[in-house]
Amino acid sequence: MAHIHLGEGSFPLWALVLWTTLGVALVGAVVYRIRKGGIKTHQIALAGIGAAASFAIFQLNIPVWGGIHMNLTGLVGILAGPLLGALIALVVNIFSAALGHGAVGLLGANTLVNASEAIVAYYAFKTLMGMDWDVFPAGASAATLGLSAGAFLMGAIIVISGVNGSALPRGDLTIAVAGLVGLNLGVAVIEGILTGFIVQFLASVRPDLVGLADRDTQEEPTGVTA
Repeated sequence: MAHIHLGEGSFPLWALVLWTTLGVALVGAVVYRIRKGGIKTHQIALAGIGAAASFAIFQLNIPVWGGIHMNLTGLVGILAGPLLGALIALVVNIFSAALGHGAVGLLGANTLVNASEAIVAYYAFKTLMGMDWDVFPAGASAATLGLSAGAFLMGAIIVISGVNGSALPRGDLTIAVAGLVGLNLGVAVIEGILTGFIVQFLASVRPDLVGLADRDTQEEPTGVTA
């Protein structure tokens, strides 16, 4: 949901190097973990579907305050896991940048933002389900938390980096970015609710897809025996 829509050359060189380095380090760590631990076959299929859905909705941009949109990274994280979720964030950003949606130089920063959404959503969902939450509130809350984390990280990256050519002092830039973050938090709630409904539906028909194969998602019927 959060995404830096600034053009090429918006960030100073040191910031591009910093965020690209951190992005490469994250992707490298994810690839290492996948190669070491492997992934389940069904996760690969979910990753492909998740990447396609995320990329498609990613392009539906609302031209408000630099542009806002949903991207389903919270749902992707819950279904595909934190490792594949981070890789999907990278792939979606690469293809989006190729279409002019986001600067190529900001791939590292945007990958960090969107990967954080998937990672936080995954662990939040697992934690809430471990606390015996129902599927819908757990999915909705986890996705909202993940997307909120991405929104705050996006704001922090912009404020820390500064914007080349901007006449705004750092304090005024912070206020402007805070407004953008607030707008994204509102969209995060909407996308979180949508994610909750999707996860609830999947849990009712294929609980194994959301890691609930060993948990009863419905109450067992009771009866009287003679």
